[in-house]
Amino acid sequence: MATTESTDALAGSGTADARTLCEAFQASAARGGDAVALRTPGDAEVISWSAYAGRVEALARGLAAHGIGAGDTVALMLTNRPEAYLLDTAALHLGATPFSIYNTSAPAQIEYVLTHAGCRLVVTEKQFLDRVLSVREHLPALQYVFVIDGATAGTADLEELIAAGDPAFDFEAAWRAVMPSDIATLIYTSGTTGPPKGVEVTHDNLVWTGKTWADVTAQPVGGRLMSYLPMAHLADRVCSHYLAMLTGASITCVVDAKAIVPAVGEAHPTLWLGVPRIWEKLKASLEARLLGEPDDAKRGAIAQALADGVQRTRLEQAGEPVPAELGQRCAESDARIFAPLREQLGIDAGSFMLSGAAPIAMDVLEFFAALGMPVNEGYGMTESAAVATMNCSGGRRLGTVGRPLPGVEAALAEDSELLVRGRLVMKGYRSMPEKTAEAIDSDGWLHTGDIAEIDEHGFVKIVDRKKEIIINAAGKNMSPANIELAMKAGTPLIGSAVTIGDGRPFNTALVVLDSDAAAAFAKANAIAYGGVADLAAHELVRAEIAAGIERANERLSRVEQIKKYTLLGVEWVPGGDEVTPTMKLKRKPIADKYEAEIEAMYAR
Repeated sequence: MATTESTDALAGSGTADARTLCEAFQASAARGGDAVALRTPGDAEVISWSAYAGRVEALARGLAAHGIGAGDTVALMLTNRPEAYLLDTAALHLGATPFSIYNTSAPAQIEYVLTHAGCRLVVTEKQFLDRVLSVREHLPALQYVFVIDGATAGTADLEELIAAGDPAFDFEAAWRAVMPSDIATLIYTSGTTGPPKGVEVTHDNLVWTGKTWADVTAQPVGGRLMSYLPMAHLADRVCSHYLAMLTGASITCVVDAKAIVPAVGEAHPTLWLGVPRIWEKLKASLEARLLGEPDDAKRGAIAQALADGVQRTRLEQAGEPVPAELGQRCAESDARIFAPLREQLGIDAGSFMLSGAAPIAMDVLEFFAALGMPVNEGYGMTESAAVATMNCSGGRRLGTVGRPLPGVEAALAEDSELLVRGRLVMKGYRSMPEKTAEAIDSDGWLHTGDIAEIDEHGFVKIVDRKKEIIINAAGKNMSPANIELAMKAGTPLIGSAVTIGDGRPFNTALVVLDSDAAAAFAKANAIAYGGVADLAAHELVRAEIAAGIERANERLSRVEQIKKYTLLGVEWVPGGDEVTPTMKLKRKPIADKYEAEIEAMYAR
């Protein structure tokens, strides 16, 4: 069993004693005053803490006038914009449960979550309205649809919502009546297998987690946070929305995730969460920029600086001394090359960078460590308030997901399944008591479904999903995730890869190009870019994929190696048939959709 102790980084901040998100918000708003609470890139929109509080109260009065109160659900199908925070916080202050719908959801998926949540009111944007209205007739409980950027027949806008507010409504009494055990949000799991489950996360779960995060990541009061991942995913809410309530930080709302890097450069975040694909793309971009230096001498110096940084990182990770000469070279390279780069990227000395949601390759972690930008891999589930273990400056071991958060217990079951216990564990699955009992045992342990190892220092290493372990025809157990990481490390052209081999005589793979890397490859090799489908058929692209798979196989045991693969001329987009909005592979749907391609690889 592994556990650590907690300290309180928010002592004296006004929110250290907060029991609910409402109490935390009100304390931060009172302290924040004219300081920026919500903004968009370029300061196109800026909302102070005092204005934030005023709008929340006005919106809460409007929601109350439409019958929204304690225990009701409010659905938001919005992009990462200030209105999403205003409305979510307003609903919280009524004791209601606001939740977000993935913007990529199909009408049937929207109908499912709105029905399951028993939702009475939806707020959306014009771009999503048709999908919402297409299922409205199947939702007898849904009474109101509000559109933030212009109402149409049968809907209303936010001005109408606010205008309906009753001045006599006792707003303060409403938010003070909210209890720590009340459900603060519903997170519908992205459904890699079967229909999504509604995870009920309480105020206590989120307040405790936010306070712990503030401590572990050394977040200052009044820091700077980013929001660009789907708000239907708990990680974005914890890393921005709820953490800001506790620390009084500003949130930069980025609607287009592809614009996150320039937005970071402008905002200089004190915490920045990226899924592995973000770090992989940024690594490829920075490598092209650094090693694309036309001057041979400068390019050679940069390559040497990167090699030195990786060597230093490996020595530090092994607990071995760094030779003085190597340390001196690294210090000089940092001052001359990497410090200016970090400044351009918006990464300051106190910036905490975090990776989660899926495994990240070692070469990516070593690259950023060499740049003086350590990426801290963490692990968690929606059911554990997004995170349960984390690497940090006080204890970082690359290749692991860190140690349990202060106050969290982690243990291994007999079959090495990772178990987690603590105040961050969900209340349960909405209207699914049997599923809840399967997930949380009588002793309060959350069964994660992940196979793990815990070393003598408490560092946790995730081996793979319990249900995704490949057992080949010879009975050999393998981790498909590790094989897929090796393939993606083999060449930046591979955007996604899925390993096939369960019950088979050997492993095969389906491979999909990374559209950005493919476009860059086409430009560098003077290939006319007509899209991913055309490039997938080009001999130079196919040769580079073959070389990448061979490089991956050199890192794998014989039984793990990819014997055959199929390069698909398609893109796998977040929220599509093949991957979730956070780019987790939907293995069963992939196997069904590409059955013909898979069987063809085993035909001979």
